[in-house]
Amino acid sequence: MTENPKPTKPIKPTDPIDSEGAEDAQRHQLLADVAALPGLPGVYRYFDAQGALLYVGKARDLKKRVATYFQKSLGSGTRISHMVSKIARMETTVVRSETEALLLESNLIKTLAPRYNILFRDDKSYPYLKLTSHPFSRLLYYRGAVDRKNKFFGPYPSAWAVKESIQLLQKVFRLRSCEDTVFNHRTRPCLLYQIKRCSGPCVGLISAADYAADVAHAESLLLGRHQELMEALQARMMAHADKLHYEQAAEIRNQLAALSKLQHQQAIEDNTGSRAVDADILAVRVRGGKSCVNLAMVRGGRHLGDRPYFPQHVEEGAVLSAWARNDGITLAAAIEGPEAPPHQHDHEVSVLEAFLAQHYLGQDLPPLLILSHAVDPVLMEALSAQRGIKVTALHQPRDARRAWLDMCIQGAEIKLARLLAEEGSQQARTRALVESLDLAPESLETFRIECFDISHTAGEATQASCVAFEGHKMQSAQYRRYNIEGVGPGDDYAAMRQVLTRRYAKLAAAAEKGEARLPDLVLVDGGVGQVSMAREVFEELGLDLALIVGVEKGEGRKVGLEELVFADGREKVSLPRDSAALMLIAHIRDEAHRFAITGMRAKRASVRTGASQLEEIPGIGPKKRAKLLQTFGGVRGVAQASVEDLARVEGISRDLAEDIYRALH
Repeated sequence: MTENPKPTKPIKPTDPIDSEGAEDAQRHQLLADVAALPGLPGVYRYFDAQGALLYVGKARDLKKRVATYFQKSLGSGTRISHMVSKIARMETTVVRSETEALLLESNLIKTLAPRYNILFRDDKSYPYLKLTSHPFSRLLYYRGAVDRKNKFFGPYPSAWAVKESIQLLQKVFRLRSCEDTVFNHRTRPCLLYQIKRCSGPCVGLISAADYAADVAHAESLLLGRHQELMEALQARMMAHADKLHYEQAAEIRNQLAALSKLQHQQAIEDNTGSRAVDADILAVRVRGGKSCVNLAMVRGGRHLGDRPYFPQHVEEGAVLSAWARNDGITLAAAIEGPEAPPHQHDHEVSVLEAFLAQHYLGQDLPPLLILSHAVDPVLMEALSAQRGIKVTALHQPRDARRAWLDMCIQGAEIKLARLLAEEGSQQARTRALVESLDLAPESLETFRIECFDISHTAGEATQASCVAFEGHKMQSAQYRRYNIEGVGPGDDYAAMRQVLTRRYAKLAAAAEKGEARLPDLVLVDGGVGQVSMAREVFEELGLDLALIVGVEKGEGRKVGLEELVFADGREKVSLPRDSAALMLIAHIRDEAHRFAITGMRAKRASVRTGASQLEEIPGIGPKKRAKLLQTFGGVRGVAQASVEDLARVEGISRDLAEDIYRALH
């Protein structure tokens, strides 16, 4: 893999060339670089004049592929020509094969998030069902990195699917779910034993051999070996009956009845072969400039449910992907937009391929993918190579698998329709707020609200929160918390002054230089007093007072009776309870309150115990936590300790020391 040695340097506006001459020089240099490209596989990257990454693509032949972007037949006014007009320079990387190019392209898209590529949120934190390596294995919900010491089953599409499986296994096989610290100190069985959800291994009500057999049967069920499990249980039941152990035989009979009921409840099972199937089913739908990829999971022949994904940059990315897939052939409908009916299929294929590359490359995947559309064979080769086994892509399945795919397609259509309906409702709420407050933003799409709230407990651990609303939705990545210091306990006014000053002093200075943008509306959770404090801060900073609106609780502090208080002297406004504008304001205010409360509680717990991180580690109770803090002088010292150091602490086993080390690193 080799980088091109001299990427084109963009001409800066300060260079002694007029802007027209600079653009001509950039374009001339760019075309010269294109002409010098080798006819080898690789990845190309386009940048604008400011250095922002526009697009990442792969090519079997770099020179041929890149040259198609600069052909005169592109015309103007299309999405592709619009992107090409912004290109100021490019970089290329030559690799050994198209498969390597695909891998590099996927990694660059995930890490750099280009403007014109289809992007999926990097969210692969799937939950698992875990069986511990304890002599009496514990059954639990788990999310995180897997290890070889314990047994993991999954992944599952949702937490609900895992918990449903746990309940099933508790009903049928009565496996324990309590922590080891609880298990080791029980003197009588717990409530789960009383309701027949646990066999009571903690107090010796079941032998180690019988419990191990139940664990093995649970594993068989999770692996999809239903028939083998039923036959083994039937043989075990008959053996007990022959020995006149009728109570034990009756228990196994009840297990068989529960398993039989489960098989009837499972809507669809794969019966195309004797071996249980692990498969992912993926269906994509594109409509209204939005798309949905619905991922359904089948493990051990059982359909576990589905999970939707909604990518960004669908319109631009789908057009460019379709263009690249056709080696730059000018397709009028593909250029004009993703909603062109004759090429809807191309756009759905582009979205599906983008999902497969970004979601699975570098991750585990099942040996069978059932897809709503056929995809590039090179992509499947790359998936097979990184999996180490042949990964089969099936897009025209039959029998049970056809039913799986139909369910997945229907799920994608329903979730996409719901998204479009919700977005329409969100846009209506934003418009209603703008009209109610007589605002004049540049665009509803860029209309931004920031909301502040103060939270503390009797003056302890005071924190302020700032949440952001933009693009018709909350922007959680832009939320901020502020530790309030140097104010009297419970002085919310001083706390509000401090947080507003810290937030807007630098922002106002940057806005004057054109380097930042102030919000279109600033909400403060409070009435006249808080608004007066905000007014003082804005007057000192020279900001527009019309930006400030206080959300004052109404009579009896009831939801829906809020009044809006303005800093610029306007009279209070009471919006109707069913007003979409009031619903939006209440939603943003409540989100600011929630964010402040969670931060305050975390800070308070840390201040009081100094061990909030240790509290979340299974097996660490108050005594062990206190011992660790005393030995290492606090949580920071515990985090800096090695596994060997942790294991030397009284009451900390080697296994627990490893768990502590993993949790703090």
